[in-house]
Order: sequence, then C-alpha cells, then structure tokens
Amino acid sequence: MVMLDVLIIGGGVVGCTTARMLAGYQLKTALLEKASDICEGQSKANTAIVHGGYDAKPGTMKAKYNVMGNGMFQKMCSELDVPLKWNTSLVVAFSEDGIPKLEELKHQGERNGVPNLSVIGREELRKREPNISPAACAALLVETGGIVCPYELTVANAENAAENGVRFYRNAPVTGIQKGEDCWIVQSGAGTFSAKAVVNCAGLYSDEINNMVSEDKIRILPRRGEYYILDKKYADVFHASVFQLPTKMGKGILVTPTVDGTILIGPTAEDLDVRDDTRTTSEGLAKAIRFGSLTWEHIPMRDVITTFSGIRAHCDRDDFVLGEAPDAPMFFNAAGVESPGLTSSPAIGRYLAELIAEKLHAKGNPNYNPIRKGIPKFREMTNEERARAIASNPDYAKVVCRCETVTEAEIREAIRRPVGARTVDGIKRRTRAGMGRCQAGFCTPRTVEILSEELHISPLEVTKFGGNSKLLSGNLFEKGDGAE
Repeated sequence: MVMLDVLIIGGGVVGCTTARMLAGYQLKTALLEKASDICEGQSKANTAIVHGGYDAKPGTMKAKYNVMGNGMFQKMCSELDVPLKWNTSLVVAFSEDGIPKLEELKHQGERNGVPNLSVIGREELRKREPNISPAACAALLVETGGIVCPYELTVANAENAAENGVRFYRNAPVTGIQKGEDCWIVQSGAGTFSAKAVVNCAGLYSDEINNMVSEDKIRILPRRGEYYILDKKYADVFHASVFQLPTKMGKGILVTPTVDGTILIGPTAEDLDVRDDTRTTSEGLAKAIRFGSLTWEHIPMRDVITTFSGIRAHCDRDDFVLGEAPDAPMFFNAAGVESPGLTSSPAIGRYLAELIAEKLHAKGNPNYNPIRKGIPKFREMTNEERARAIASNPDYAKVVCRCETVTEAEIREAIRRPVGARTVDGIKRRTRAGMGRCQAGFCTPRTVEILSEELHISPLEVTKFGGNSKLLSGNLFEKGDGAE
C-alpha cells in the first residue's frame, strides 16, 4: 500500500493544477488518472477561452472562481511557459432589440467583479472585426477575455507538479474508496493507496467518486459540444473570440482564433445518456455551421481541417461543487466543473491546496520551484535560433510533422519529460505533431517509430490513445504468416 498525505483523482486541468498548487507544501501527493494519459477528457476538447466572467450568475461558485482565476492566468502561464493571448471577447447582437440584453450582461459582469466592460456600436464593432456579418449591430466588449492552449496548460501543470515531487499514475481507474481509521483507502488500477486527504477532480465521473463516500449525492449530466477547426490561413480573419448573444434558441455558436493560429467554430450543446460518446454527428456539425454563419457569413468549408467533440460535466446543481463534503471529512470535491472551468482552474487549485494544507497543518515547501520551461518549438524559432538548436541537437534538423514543423527533437523530449507522452495522441497534444492540415497523414509512421524506440516496445504495441487503440496489427516482412 502506498502511503500519502493527499491523493488526487483525475488528471484534467483542475486535477493537474491542484497537484501543482499542493506541491508548494511539504506534503506527499500523488495523482491517479484512469486513462492512458493526462488531459484525456474535457480538458483536451473545449473552446480554449479564458472567460472574463460576465456570463455566470452572480453569487455562484462559477462567478467567483471565474473572475478570480482570470486574474491568475497571466502569472501562471508566464511561470509555465504556456502561450496566452489577451485577444478580448465580444458578445454580439444581430438586431437592435438585443442591445438591452447586452446592457444586462454588462451589469451582471460588473456585479461579478469583471473590469473594463463596455457596449460598443456597429461602427466600433466593424472596426475591430471587419469580417463579421453585416447583421451584427452591437456587442459587449470584454477586455479581459483571452485564449490559451488547454492541453499544453494541463501538461505544463503536470510537469511542474512532478518536478516538485508529485507522483502521477496513469491507467489507474479508481475502483473503491473506504474510510479508514484516520485516512482514506483507495483501490485503483495502480494498486491501493492510503491518503489523509482525497481530492475528487474526476470530471465527468466526479459524481461517481463523490457518491462512493457521501450521502450528499450529486449527478453529472454529460453534454456534448461539436466543433470545426479551420486552417491557419484564416488566422487573422477574427481577432476577438466572438460569442453570439444568448436567445431562446440557446447561447449560439462561437467563432474564435486559437493561440496556434487556427479558427474554431462551435460548440453545439446536446445532452447525452452516456459519458463517453465523443462522436461527431451530421446534425450537430450542420447546426454549428448554420449558427456560426450568423457571425461569419461565408465559412470556407473547403478549408476545414478536422472536426471534434467534447463532453462537458454539467452538474444537476448548475454550479461547481467545491470543498469538503459535508459528511466525509478530508474528502474534497472539485465536481461539476464545466465552463468556465478552464478559466477557474488556478483559483480552484489554489483554494483546495490552501484548505487541505491548513487542515493538515502543512508547511510551505522551501524547495518549490514554480518555473517550467516548455519544449523549444522549431516552428517559432528564427533561422539563427534554428541553426543553434541543430548544432546542439541534430534531431532538430529532422522535421517529422511538415504541417506544423515539428521536429524529432521535440517529439523525443515530449516522451522523456516528466509525465511524458506514451501515445500518438500524447505526442500530438505536447508538440502539435499531427494537428495540421493533413491531420497526421504524413507524420504518424515516424511518430510510431520514435515512440517504439523511446519506450522500448514493439511498434505493434504503440497506441493512438491507450487501451486497444493500436495502430498496427502485424509486420508483413516478418518470417512466418505475416500480418494477422
């Protein structure tokens, strides 16, 4: 049995951020993730927006932690070397009768503590976004809106936590939790753990974890959102993240640039009966384009490079469930964390870490180092920087992913780092290899070879995302029967 002070369940952005925050204390901390890698759930498939905080109902956990987390983002991303852009957000009305609603959102945001909100008219809107639909007549301007890479942020938090002593266990689903005499006993796919405190950051499964130990039951309602991604050639078509004013038809579809230069259109919102149905559907994608066209009249469909969907952990309480469960001492929830969960994650992580440290009388970690340097990106280097990189490591001269200009050096480092990549998708999220226009058509074979070499496994054992997602079934050139 592994003896711990704190055990975190769930390796999404909230779990990994909480792990990093706990690393600032003299505590023995570990994290369990049921999937083959961290950031396999809703943290990898969302709109990547740093929300200002105007949208949440005043007085809710969502409102409080959204605004608090937004204020922490610059420092966090600077320390972790994660790309962040304060591109602003716009909530657009397409008819004059929507302007009073914009004013209501402005006042709501101000009640939440959001600074620098204003309603702008058609002329100012057109000046800011020349490519917006002619029907757009006014907008709420949110100066504190931004964009970030959610999976790079999650990985960065995990790496920094691991560098500061937190242990990570993957392929470790929790199968049982019982209260011991002065600890929690947690059974998992990685063995049995004893922990003075347990933190539930299990995302879509946070209700199941909570309901194992508490009579204060919660229920997660999975909600699927479908998206399009457009090629980088449209990187400058929109500058702000453009939301549509909510109507009786729903919140509308977002059109936003990403920090990587692509354009994101979505999400839809569809309640599901199951938690892992990440298919895209013709109906959902058609809806995304139909409503997205209200913002961008002529969406260039020939330049769509991929589609995807993400499942949100919507709670039946319509708010985050945070803190110690009322009838389960030293069991802490971060449950029902849907949007604005990404923005709220540093504030949630800090709150939980401070609360747990206080209850465990933990002292600060004098050796804690909050700085993490990202993998140097060949695509962002000057020619002089590229020459120096190649001189120090010849693998920088070997471009594996042509679309995103990702080199062999970057892929190997992504595997070797703390909480390193173990799958093709893990490489993709850490380096962008396979995220370009050809969607991994060119780079996958070499990526598989590198994973095989670095992990000392057969290429036949390399998976796309763990489990049975093997990419190869046999070797045609082996002696014997050949491919299976």
